[in-house]
Amino acid sequence: MIARPSSLQNAAPVTSKPIPRWLGVVLMLGIATTFGSNHVAARIAFDHGANVTTAVAFRSVGTALAVLALLLANGVPLKLSAATRGRAMVIGCALAVQSVCIYSAVARIPVALALLVFNTFPLILSLLSWAAGAERPTRRMLAMMPVALAGLALALDAGGWSGRNAAGFAGRWAEIGAGVVLALGAAMAFAAALFLTTRWLADVDGRMRSFMTMGTVGVLAVVAGFSTGSFVLPRDATGWMGIAALTVLYCISITSLFVLLPRLGAVNNAALMNFEPIAVLFLAWAILDQAVAPLQIAGAAVVIGAIVAMATGKR
Repeated sequence: MIARPSSLQNAAPVTSKPIPRWLGVVLMLGIATTFGSNHVAARIAFDHGANVTTAVAFRSVGTALAVLALLLANGVPLKLSAATRGRAMVIGCALAVQSVCIYSAVARIPVALALLVFNTFPLILSLLSWAAGAERPTRRMLAMMPVALAGLALALDAGGWSGRNAAGFAGRWAEIGAGVVLALGAAMAFAAALFLTTRWLADVDGRMRSFMTMGTVGVLAVVAGFSTGSFVLPRDATGWMGIAALTVLYCISITSLFVLLPRLGAVNNAALMNFEPIAVLFLAWAILDQAVAPLQIAGAAVVIGAIVAMATGKR
C-alpha cells in the first residue's frame, strides 16, 4: 500500500459514469507505480545532498496546495468545526512521523525493502482495531499474518541466507536494522493515523481530510526546518530534480486517486495498490542499481500475496 495522507473514502464524486473494469485496473496499477516512483525520486534527492526534512516539507506543502486547488475547483466547503480541525491536526502529527520515518528508511536501505516493511501497516491496523474493541480480524487475516511476516523475513534476507553478507545474521542486521526499524515505525504511525481517521473524521470529505492532515505535516516540517536550521538543500541539479520529481509524482498520484476513485466501481483498490513495492523492485533496479537476490524477490511475492489475500477476503 501507499504512504497516503489519509483515508480516501467519502470523496465527492466527480462523475457518476463508471469506467470499464480493465481500464480501472490499468489506471490503479499506474497510480501505484507513480506512488512508488516518488520514493525512488526521494532516494535520488538524498544521494545528492538533500535531507529528510527538506523532502517532507516540499512533498507535504506541494500536496496540500494541489488538494486545495482540487477542493476549490469542485466547490467543496472548507469550513470545519474547531474540534474537527484539532482532530485533523492530531492525525497530521501522526502522518508527520510516518513521513519522516519512511523517507529516513528509504535513505538507509533499498527502497523496495523499505516499502515492503511499511506495507505491514494493514496488519498493525487490524491488531490495533482489535485491541481497541473494534472488529476482530477474520480467520483468513490471522492465517495470513505469519505468512506475510515469513515472506518479509525472506525479502529482507534477515538471516543473510542469500550469501550476499558473509557475516550472516549479525552483519545483515547491522546493515539494514536502522532502516527496518524506521520503516516499521512509519507503518505503526500510518496505522494509528488511519485508526483515528475512521473514528474522528469518517464524515469529513476525503479531500478535505487530506488537505488538513497534509497541511499539518507541511507546517510542522517547515517550522522544524527553519527553527532548527535543519534544512539541507540538494547540492546539484540532479538532487533538485529528485526533489521536484518526488513532489510532482506524489501530487499527481494523490489527485488522480481523488478523481478516479468514484468511478472505479468493483475494482479492488486496496489489493491493486499493493503493486507499489513490486513496481519499485524494478524501478530501483533500473534507476538506482539496487538489485535484490532471487530469494528476496520470492519473499516480496509472498508478502504481497498475503496482503492481497487479506484485502480481498470477506469482512
